[in-house]
Amino acid sequence: MKIHVAHSPDSDDAFMFYGINSGKVDTKGYEFIDVLADIETLNREALKGTYEVSAISIHAFPYVADKYALFSSGGSMGDNYGPMIVSKEEFDPSELPKKKIGVPGTLTSAFLALKLYQPNLNYEVIPFDKIADAIKDRSVDAGLIIHESQLTYQDEGLVCVVDLGKWWFERTGGLPLPLGGNIIRRDLGYRVMREISKILRESIKYSLTHRDEAVEYALRFARGMDKDRADKFIGMYVNDLTMDYGERGIKAIELFLKEAFEKGLIPNLPEIQFV
Repeated sequence: MKIHVAHSPDSDDAFMFYGINSGKVDTKGYEFIDVLADIETLNREALKGTYEVSAISIHAFPYVADKYALFSSGGSMGDNYGPMIVSKEEFDPSELPKKKIGVPGTLTSAFLALKLYQPNLNYEVIPFDKIADAIKDRSVDAGLIIHESQLTYQDEGLVCVVDLGKWWFERTGGLPLPLGGNIIRRDLGYRVMREISKILRESIKYSLTHRDEAVEYALRFARGMDKDRADKFIGMYVNDLTMDYGERGIKAIELFLKEAFEKGLIPNLPEIQFV
């Protein structure tokens, strides 16, 4: 059976799927086909049920829960760090409603976290890898950055106004900020869903236990970062919480979506079931 696996073209996702793509783990006869796209595109494709397996923003899950289930592994959590609002000059976060903010997509978890932090926003959707340029050429006053930009924004001469991961961690008593997860289409049936979940977990486990070779592979997706910085970024988003959400991760997802629903930022509050 062919299984399309859609994920972002960045180093942490590449690291996760290294075990599968390198043939290092047994794929039980399934043929896995990589599909690479930015996370907002993946969110939009999930609305249509395009791919059997896909990375997705946790923000987008309520919109696709009728078609997809979440894997218990493969999550990306910001554990006292996460997406940031950055700008060329420092300003008080209370001034955010007066600023034009570049955001990477309205279904991203970064955008939902920002709306929980400050619901009154003037924003423009910009591809995630063009946000720093938009800030520098003054197309926007500030930008919501995700992926490797969280480690490289200072190289661009930018400053952090708000770290949403730190904000969430402090206000929730130490919970990680749920950003991304991997989903599988329900129409495949429970047996197939469970088998693929096990294969994905084994791929993550292989990469974590063979870190150096997996990081070398992931470097081709690291968008100019050197090995040390790429390794640091991978460690931020592929770790014990990626192997399994655990109690902290599940509690974080439930609270994140509950608060969003109560504030009218998502249309429904789905039951969270993991495969």
